Amino acid sequence: MMSLKSEVIFNAYREGTFPMAQGKDDPNIVWVSPEYRGVIPLTSFHISNSLQNFIFKQKYQIKINTNFSKVIKYCADRDETWISEKISECYIDLHKQGHCHSVEVWDQQELVGGVYGLAIKKAFFGESMFSKRSNTSKIALAYLVSRLKYGGFSLLDVQFLTNHLASLGAIEIKKSNYQELLKVALQGEADFLLQPLQVTPQEVCT
Repeated sequence: MMSLKSEVIFNAYREGTFPMAQGKDDPNIVWVSPEYRGVIPLTSFHISNSLQNFIFKQKYQIKINTNFSKVIKYCADRDETWISEKISECYIDLHKQGHCHSVEVWDQQELVGGVYGLAIKKAFFGESMFSKRSNTSKIALAYLVSRLKYGGFSLLDVQFLTNHLASLGAIEIKKSNYQELLKVALQGEADFLLQPLQVTPQEVCT
């Protein structure tokens, strides 16, 4: 059984592969490279009128990287999850090294939504997101896309296409096409933290 060190994950993503587990307590890791990959083209991310209304109400506070471990904990807190304890520990290590990031939705002192992923060059690999209130994962994703565009990213990988992600503009592409996009993204430089922490709703929705 391969040790899940942070550099192992880092190198796997560069090859187009990512780790999964069968459950939270499963010590084994499956390395996945699907024939069809889900991606969100950053220029065609769809913000519905209802989601825009939620964002413009500014009911929640958006924060970056303030409680990464809690975000990944909440993402794994479901009946079926591929996020094992081993995977969680490794991504937390990658976060401490500055490679993994979280976009968080807060209601006062309560974390109510978020998304996290791994940044390598101009590629961002979205891992998982969660909602504890209606639309909070969508809000987090909208702020993530805004940050990626501002920071110069060219690829947002969401691994598998779901109906939920499709409604937000995600598409499914062949592995060969994905590898081409990944190759280009790995040749450039981007900065996840370039965008200011405080972003207006207008900036997110345009």
